[in-house]
Amino acid sequence: MNTVLLIEDNAEIRENTAEILELANYRVFTAENGKEGIEKALIEKPDIIICDIMMPVLDGYGVLHMMNKNEQLKDIPFIFLTAKTERNDFRKGMEMGADDYITKPFSELELLNAIELRLNKLEAYRMKFIAAEEGMKELLSDVGKNDIWQEFASERNVNHYKRKSVIYSEGNHPNRLFYVKRGKVKLYKTNDDGKDLTVGLFGEGDYFGYMSLLENTVYRETAEALEDSEIAMIPREEFDALIRDNTLVMKRFLKLLAGNISTKENQLLGLAYNSLRKRVADALILLRNKFGKQGDNFSIHISREDLANIAGTATESLIRTLSDFKAEKLIDVKEGNIVLLNEKKLENLVN
Repeated sequence: MNTVLLIEDNAEIRENTAEILELANYRVFTAENGKEGIEKALIEKPDIIICDIMMPVLDGYGVLHMMNKNEQLKDIPFIFLTAKTERNDFRKGMEMGADDYITKPFSELELLNAIELRLNKLEAYRMKFIAAEEGMKELLSDVGKNDIWQEFASERNVNHYKRKSVIYSEGNHPNRLFYVKRGKVKLYKTNDDGKDLTVGLFGEGDYFGYMSLLENTVYRETAEALEDSEIAMIPREEFDALIRDNTLVMKRFLKLLAGNISTKENQLLGLAYNSLRKRVADALILLRNKFGKQGDNFSIHISREDLANIAGTATESLIRTLSDFKAEKLIDVKEGNIVLLNEKKLENLVN
């Protein structure tokens, strides 16, 4: 069921519009001003936001401005719902990034059609830019390389790595594409002082090592097993032939590369500007997003050193922060496992 956040200061309009949306099988959250709307958006992560312009505390333009500056909210479709009909008002809203503009009074059909259009476009966008590991699986299927996929299941193509075992080292020349059949793998870089920073995490069904293959450069990071793992491989020659002979394959990999660059840019910004508490909270949420399953109370067994490398901090500082989080009942620690008790608060932790 899709969720809608309705931000409207007029109680009658808010209640009537919410009723229409609920009858159309939407889950509806409401807010009576912009400030309350932003707070609810951060908590509920709605699929679409419908917002009035003229409101107390924070108007609709202010809501849209704050959404555009927030990584968690900026991609949510946004529809203005207002009595303002001047051309300048339309222009201002659209230039700020609004997806649509519905004027009052409006019909039920007009409202529902606008919402459905935006949600359909969002779903099409999500399907186009699928996750990297799913993109790779689909990529192999698209070009008729199902025999490669079957080879992954063969033990002769699987190497077994113990926890802390190095799969490849920074500076080595690449000669294969790696696929995680079981376990967890991290990529990390080491600076001149010998300090490590984790720059990539991979679990069952993920591919890694293709950046250097595509760029025809040496590995820029080291790959290490976070736990006992089974890693299957495709020889470089077969991988090169796959991308050389298929335009679709090359386009897909360009998208994967773009996604990796964007992720690393966000990580660098976080390391540069986020507080220690925020970096540790983000590292825990990253692990949840990568290795957790929907509906589970996420817990993970990870060394404090490895977690510190993900958060970009010293192990001692990480341990103190985890202790604070435990005291605040954000996490618990059971037999070495870190258990997330309040994921929403960790995810929305103020910097």
